[in-house]
Amino acid sequence: MLQDRERDFLLAQRVGRLATADARGNPHVVPVCFALSKGTLYITIDEKPKRSAGRPLKRLRNLMDNPSTAFVADRYDEDWTRLGWVMLRGRTEILVDGPEHDHAQALLCERYAQYRAMQLAELPVIAVRIQRATSWGNLAVCSLP
Repeated sequence: MLQDRERDFLLAQRVGRLATADARGNPHVVPVCFALSKGTLYITIDEKPKRSAGRPLKRLRNLMDNPSTAFVADRYDEDWTRLGWVMLRGRTEILVDGPEHDHAQALLCERYAQYRAMQLAELPVIAVRIQRATSWGNLAVCSLP
């Protein structure tokens, strides 16, 4: 499903955008950090200083109502021969505990040093089960002329 060049491009990006929609189809897009493992993209809910206690984030509320999601990671450059993006579509699960949850948190902590200072063990992980990948442009990850 995910071609090697798409996977390599995604792994070279540090941030992507997660698009969710509520039950009425109203869209919501947020930048997120992510990790890939096999056919799943993982996004943790990290410590949010502005989060109101007891109420899930909008992205989680949307995913509870509508588990279909899209994710895109892109590269912009003034040299338009370097432009490229990968979009993933899939259905999500919200993991609150268990071996997959713990594995996802470990992958994310390995990829992002900032997460290592956070208490993530009790926080949910969004698991996007990749059903479709689309890409465009220059997905090369090495330095280009």
